[in-house]
This record gives sequence, C-alpha cells and structure tokens, in this order.
Amino acid sequence: MSGSLDRRSAVVTGGGRGIGAAVARALAGEGARVVVASRTANEVEMVARDIESAGGEAWPLAVDVTDTGSVDGLRAFASERLGQVDVLVTCAGIAHSAPVARQTLGEWERIFAVNVTGTFLVTKAFLPPMMERGWGRVIHMASVAGLSGAKYIGAYAASKHAVVGFMRSVAAEAAPRGVTVNAICPGYVDTAMTEQSIERIVATAGRSEAEARAAVLATSPQGRLIEPDEVARAVAWLCEDAARGINGQAIVIDGGGLLA
Repeated sequence: MSGSLDRRSAVVTGGGRGIGAAVARALAGEGARVVVASRTANEVEMVARDIESAGGEAWPLAVDVTDTGSVDGLRAFASERLGQVDVLVTCAGIAHSAPVARQTLGEWERIFAVNVTGTFLVTKAFLPPMMERGWGRVIHMASVAGLSGAKYIGAYAASKHAVVGFMRSVAAEAAPRGVTVNAICPGYVDTAMTEQSIERIVATAGRSEAEARAAVLATSPQGRLIEPDEVARAVAWLCEDAARGINGQAIVIDGGGLLA
C-alpha cells in the first residue's frame, strides 16, 4: 500500500473494534505500518489480518493501557517491529452511565484508569522520541461528552473532559518540537459501545429499546449515527504533513449537535 502516510509508522490503542479498528485500517490504507493494540488478543489479530489481506503491514499485541508494565511492553514491541513510531492514536476507552447517587467509586476509578490514566501512560511512552526527532502526530479519541455534559454520564464526561485538557496541555509542550497533539470528539458512533449505551438507557431510564434508540439519534441534527470510517478519515488527515498547523484542537464529529 502507498498513500499520504507512506513510510510512516503508527500505534493504535483500542484497535480491536469500533473506531480503533477503523483508524488502524485507515492509516494502513494510507501506507502506514501499524501496531494494533487492545486488551483482546483475538480482536487485534483479526484486524491485523484484515490489513495484511488488503496489502498493508500490521502487527497485533494484547495490551492493558492501565498497566505500566504492559505499556512498556507495547513500546518495546513497537520499537522492534517499526523502528520508530511517528503516529500515536489512543482509542482505548470504556463508557458507563448511572445517576450520581448510584455511581460507585469502583466504577468511577475504572473509567478514569482506562480513559485518562491509560491515555497518559501511552502518551508518555511514545511522545518523547517524536519530540526528539522533530516530527510526530498524537491523536486522542475523546467525545462530545468531553466538551459538554448530559444526565447519567458524570464519570464518563469527566474522564473525557480530562482527556481534552491533557491534550491541550501536551499540545503546548510539543508544538515547538514539530509534534501536533489533537483530540477527536465524536457524537454517538455506530459501534458496539453505542449499542451498550442504548441498553443502559433502557435499564436506567425505563424506556423501550425503540425509545432509547430514538433518543440517541435525536442528539444529531442529521438524525443518524456517525460511521467509524468518518472518524478514521479525520484521524488520517490529521496525520498528514498538510495538517501540521492543526494543534491543540478538539475536533467535533457529531452531525452538528454541538455547535461552537
């Protein structure tokens, strides 16, 4: 494969399904060599096989982004396979919804461990060499919940606000060294995570499945879910040399539900 990212190398966390898998495929489609990381080995192995079947280069690795030893292993694995990492996309994340009174400390801590601490650990592992070389792209997968709030998602929204704040601070550090750091903030995307969100609405709000789905679709003026490939194409664009002026930005992809 060849394209705008020919000769670039990338690491994608959360790459076994949904947005992360779409991102891995999109980067490979533009010529990048990709390490696909996720907690579930069989999922990243399938994504890597798909990329290779399409003529790309990919290596799967099971990783727990909340564990420093596992992240160190990812860094070593990527160094061995890729030599250097030019692009880091952090898609590993989890969601949960509950009224504040029913939100447990354990659920809160788990969401922050994956969404925030995981993002920090992986960024810390791969950003410094990019800054030393004078080129790099770091893209965090946040959410419109990282820019606004809604009922029952206090922990998730707080974690994504933290990701956006972290991104902006790191972008300021990296800017003089040729590295850009941005976040993508999608609305509801057509993934298993959204299906789980619909199930939680049914469970917590007492709505039917049809009512819950309609409520999710109503968040978009376009009346539809965002496709994973739409998010992936935005990520691939941010990795191009032509996007070097885009830094420290939270880019919303939600069909116009959240207007600047």
